[in-house]
Amino acid sequence: MAGRDHPSSLAGVFGLPFAEQIAFFRSKLGNLVPTQRWDDLIGVEHDRAFMVAGAAKADLLNDLAMAVDKAISEGRGIDDFRRDFRQVVARNGWTGWTGEGSVRGEAWRVGVIYRTNAYTSYAAGRLAQLRAGKFRFWVYRHGGSLEPRPVHLGWDGLVLPPEHPFWATHYPPSDWGCSCYVVGARSEAGARRLGGKPDKQLAKGWDRTDPKTGAPIGIGKGWGYAPGASVADLISAIAGKIRSWDHRIAKAFFEALPAAQADPLAVAYRSLPSTADDASAFARKVWDEGEMPQPGRTLGRLTSEQVAAANAGRKGIDVTGCDFSLSPDEALHVKREHGDPVSEAAKGQRAITPDAFSVLPRILNGATPRYVGISDRHKVPTFELAMAINGEEYVTRWEYWAKRRTLTLLSFFIRTGERS
Repeated sequence: MAGRDHPSSLAGVFGLPFAEQIAFFRSKLGNLVPTQRWDDLIGVEHDRAFMVAGAAKADLLNDLAMAVDKAISEGRGIDDFRRDFRQVVARNGWTGWTGEGSVRGEAWRVGVIYRTNAYTSYAAGRLAQLRAGKFRFWVYRHGGSLEPRPVHLGWDGLVLPPEHPFWATHYPPSDWGCSCYVVGARSEAGARRLGGKPDKQLAKGWDRTDPKTGAPIGIGKGWGYAPGASVADLISAIAGKIRSWDHRIAKAFFEALPAAQADPLAVAYRSLPSTADDASAFARKVWDEGEMPQPGRTLGRLTSEQVAAANAGRKGIDVTGCDFSLSPDEALHVKREHGDPVSEAAKGQRAITPDAFSVLPRILNGATPRYVGISDRHKVPTFELAMAINGEEYVTRWEYWAKRRTLTLLSFFIRTGERS
């Protein structure tokens, strides 16, 4: 049974993310480590911390962490990540990073950050699944790169029990750019169907150390460990919750972070260019294509300041842990109520278009919720966040959906002050 929740294919690395993969990366967000060199953290230390070599400032690390998280948790391509990376670098004034100054250098650095985090989170998530699945055999598969490492190619098809010491140091990825992976089988026949060769033997000296790298032969420096092995139980526990909270997957684990850590991550998420693009793309599907994209789209958690303003001693309201989100039905409601240029002009307002939704993250980062009463639409508490932009007032109203722990966009209009 191949697929996103079965450890049998590398296709998931750059495709749809799966619960254990997200859980592994998110579990590291509470420990963002400033570094100068790539080897300031080595091996298993990467299971519990996030770093980008040379990124030493807290704001920079927050922004980079959210760019990587978005790429992983939403299955984004490298082009989206590259755009977010460029904005993060510019916004934080980061200079002196390896690869800076040339198109080729930037492409290399972006690729290293993107692929390393994608491969290791994928591998860690699959390892958690392999352990939980209690497979009798694990099968090493070569990633099929055009320029294969001969040693890695020599391990292709190797079939070993999960407790074999080989996996403690050789579970892939085992070097920069390594795309090898492991699949699980319940029988030798099953292993063969997955490309395994049960009769294949490990070469003598497979565990010898290369004096140049300090790692086993064929393993890169710092790569002689199984990504995610030290946190496999935690990953499985978090993943179990994610799978039962489909509408909350975007904020899974963030609820466990202290405000001092969660607040800057929420702001960083809303500051990414891809987040603004996603908001307008979401609306465009409703506006132009008549599609109702499912599920809704998050715009990140409320900050602690926004939570305090929204709660403000109000009985029956507690938005702690809530995020801002877009719902297909409510986006269509915005179109119907505020999408007509003629009727909006008569009210001194400008019609909302899908492009206007790209401003929502900026508003949410710069405004504080103001309670405006119970909505007519769903009879729930409603909050307003507004901001003046280029001489116009952008007004958004959000319904409090207590069961889903979210503030969902209900209404959105732009006051120009000029009536037709």
